[in-house]
Amino acid sequence: MKYVIKSGEPAHAKTACLVLPRAHATAVAAALGAGEQAALVLAGSKDKTGAVATVFRSGQPARLLAVGKDGKGKPSAAADFRKDMAALAAVLANLDLPDATLCLDLFDVADRGLGWKTATALTAIANACYRFHDHKSKRPAAAKLRRVGVLGKDRAALREAVRHAQALDAGLAFAKDLGNQPPNVCTPSYLAEQAGALAADDVTVDVVDEEEMQALGMGAFLSVTQGAQTPAKMIVVSYHGGGAQNTGTQNTAKENTAKESTAKESTGKENTGKENTTKEKNAPIALIGKGITFDTGGINLKSGATMGEMKFDMCGAACVLGVAKAAIAAKLPVNLIAIAAAAENMPSGTATRPSDIVTTMSKQTVEILNTDAEGRLVLCDALTYARRFKPKAVVDVATLTGAQVVALGNAASALYANDDDLASAIQNAGETSGDRLWRMPLWDEYQEQLKSTFADMKNIGGRAAGSITAACFLARFTKGLRWAHLDIAGTAYNAKTGSTGRPLPALYQWLRDAAA
Repeated sequence: MKYVIKSGEPAHAKTACLVLPRAHATAVAAALGAGEQAALVLAGSKDKTGAVATVFRSGQPARLLAVGKDGKGKPSAAADFRKDMAALAAVLANLDLPDATLCLDLFDVADRGLGWKTATALTAIANACYRFHDHKSKRPAAAKLRRVGVLGKDRAALREAVRHAQALDAGLAFAKDLGNQPPNVCTPSYLAEQAGALAADDVTVDVVDEEEMQALGMGAFLSVTQGAQTPAKMIVVSYHGGGAQNTGTQNTAKENTAKESTAKESTGKENTGKENTTKEKNAPIALIGKGITFDTGGINLKSGATMGEMKFDMCGAACVLGVAKAAIAAKLPVNLIAIAAAAENMPSGTATRPSDIVTTMSKQTVEILNTDAEGRLVLCDALTYARRFKPKAVVDVATLTGAQVVALGNAASALYANDDDLASAIQNAGETSGDRLWRMPLWDEYQEQLKSTFADMKNIGGRAAGSITAACFLARFTKGLRWAHLDIAGTAYNAKTGSTGRPLPALYQWLRDAAA
């Protein structure tokens, strides 16, 4: 989709379709010589949030779309505007027209400016127009809308909003495409290939294979993949948009520590406060995504009825790679590490058995009592690996538990964090973007459920509070880190329509806020 900025009066806009709030539709239509026709259409249509009334006319614009309800001079609530834009997007995606122009200055939304309105509208349209038909022999027609104009007086705000909307669109499409591919296509190696295409002057892509994982002591990660014929990959995308940083990928953690000690001895003094401040400022944000490209459950086999949906168990990895693509496209002034922990979880003669005990990269031991609680096993080693980058914050994203769906459904992702400021920043970004998250407890009382007789911990805590105990398990690997965990089992995909890309909009907004 191409987004363009326009200026001038709505009645003079050169477009096939003009989008207006219902309260202004009659006046603009009158300026186009279609006032009576518009009045009749509005009189016969519903005056409510989410309604879209269509006025047909000859010439340009061929159609006027009157959106929402007539607020009688009162501004709309942000939630109502979102509903209006979702309804509008559904109409535009099915129109037999190549372009449309949104008169967003005319939409009055309480406490929201032109930039927010633009971002909200364009994201809704991009989502509605997205199609995935890669594997159909006869592909259905794609949405004909190819160009969306935004009409407004504040061109600076429009430029900024359009730039970010275009970047977010690219990231979301990338994440959705990865999530929607079948598991015989989207393997860990395929994810590595797709991530490799992101490499550029300021972007490096490294892939840690199973032999390197073995050398690093990633016993938990390897326990998940040991029953599969397809090898696991840990994909590391490093975007250097915010200045020099510790790449962490050239040497082992031990070698990096030795180099730091040598540097300290050669200078004979500690780093100055200014040097430390610069390092902190340039420290990267690390995003880690669960990338189980197919999850059978392993020896603890899942039910066959919905097992086909388990191709979506890599949506956390797709999300963080999509965030990286969006950040790169927008040239965000941040340093970002996106780690996709990719593996298949398959039953076989070599698969992990319930009651096996493994040693993680952190040297903590885990008794695996359920092989279907595998996401936390790849994530715990990825969290330990991420320490080498000395990140200012770490966020992992995972379709981790069915319990999250029971708790929150598909309206909100579950948010856990060991830092209140980090939790608030991510949650606020979710509210701004409309990609909502709800903070859940991470109390020590829940840690009791993970106690093991034979190892440092179990990988499950029982039926009660399943999403919470999964987060508590991961928390054991985050001491000293500012960390958040997003359980997206209910929001990452829809069984009928496919991957949603969530919580990419929230994370991208959080990065924008961090950059600012």
